[in-house]
Amino acid sequence: MKSICSWSLLIIIFGCSQIELPPNIILIMADDQGWGDVGYNGHPHLKTPNLDSMVKNGAVFTRFYSAGSVCSPTRASVMTGRHPERMGICGANCGHILTEEITLAELVKQKGYRTGHFGKWHLGTLTKDILDANRGGRQQNDIHYAPPKNHGFDVSFVTESKVPTWDPMITPPKNSGDVNGSLIEGEPFGTYYWSESGMRVIENLEGDDSRIIMDRVIPFIEKAVLDRLPFLSIVWFHAPHLPVLTGEKYKSLYSGLSEDEQEYYGVITALDEQVGRLRNKLKSLNIYDNTLVFYTSDNGPETQKEVREGKIPFGRTRGVTNGLRGRKRSLYEGGIRVPGIVEWPRKIKSGTVINAPCFTSDYFPTIAKILGIDIDKYKRSYDGQDLQPYWSEQKDKRDKPLAFQFKKNYALIDNEFKFMGGAKENSRLYNLVTDPSEQVDVSTQYPEKFKSLSNFYQKWHYSVQKSNLGSEY
Repeated sequence: MKSICSWSLLIIIFGCSQIELPPNIILIMADDQGWGDVGYNGHPHLKTPNLDSMVKNGAVFTRFYSAGSVCSPTRASVMTGRHPERMGICGANCGHILTEEITLAELVKQKGYRTGHFGKWHLGTLTKDILDANRGGRQQNDIHYAPPKNHGFDVSFVTESKVPTWDPMITPPKNSGDVNGSLIEGEPFGTYYWSESGMRVIENLEGDDSRIIMDRVIPFIEKAVLDRLPFLSIVWFHAPHLPVLTGEKYKSLYSGLSEDEQEYYGVITALDEQVGRLRNKLKSLNIYDNTLVFYTSDNGPETQKEVREGKIPFGRTRGVTNGLRGRKRSLYEGGIRVPGIVEWPRKIKSGTVINAPCFTSDYFPTIAKILGIDIDKYKRSYDGQDLQPYWSEQKDKRDKPLAFQFKKNYALIDNEFKFMGGAKENSRLYNLVTDPSEQVDVSTQYPEKFKSLSNFYQKWHYSVQKSNLGSEY
């Protein structure tokens, strides 16, 4: 009893002392969660009470974007504040985060932060010795070895790539989606969790994957509080990326719907439950008010391969865009407009709505500004900007367009218009205010806007090419 009381006293003392510390920082990202895959955006079935609560108590972005239309590029933008092709990350399983890049973890460690990364990594391989996921353990991919410990993280519990959302180490049934044809149901899936020491984790890997991840996040936070250290915790859930399956507890919440709907919605509700668990822990440690929490997704919703090929009507990928055009892998709105929430009770007024376009590249310069770190000293091109004026000064206009590039396709988004094109499509212009579903090309109606955005893209693209050649290292 004495030890319990002592622990409680320590938590109270250290929790209260957080008022003198810089903010704790938590960056949460779902995987393939669509713009419409949240309760607060009006989904007819999906239950996300904790995300809805974050919106009520913090700020919601009505136009938030992932910097990429697939996994790895967006993650690179979060980590660096730079477009992913500046460092050679052109898509999923393409390139890796370079040691020359300055990561968020390296940035905040200048201010004494403890740093942890949990969940999906997808920014390089994690082993040179054991076959893992898509690239790890294969000699030809050793050049892509880039574990979190090499990029400023003290603690990590990570996978190279995807895992099933239930029993993540075990191959699920084929109908859960995206299961390699050579894998056998019930046998090892072939993607592993790795610790910061480079060892495979083998304990507590059964059941809901979002819970498994949070089981590692919470002790990390408790230890930082006990040591009176501010912390950066990056939490990248696998849900609702394929293979999608969940437990009976979560499926039962959607009884009466199809099996695929029960599994998909259940996975997101299970993730939401862990967000609530995290927020409750912040409150019990008395650090909730001074913790900055961002929530988003890495891109729009997936469309199962069998659905794309016309073999099945829907499949397990039941994500929605609320009428926005395109899905994952597309630079149309449905592929890159994603849920965006930020909560920081000490600084952000509850019920704040941010209508200006913002994206994941903005995290890095925002956190740098909060901590008083001048990133101009690094002498490199940053694509993001400080988000604080949007929630503290009610700023409603973006200073410069958001720029996107995926393969040979490109897009620019400003406060009203979207300029986009590609190798197989002519450049065109959409008015996102009057035509959010991008149905009508208005380039002939607004020739000056079309020309100015075209010129901006050419300059930006040249800058990206220079960065990719290493000119800023």
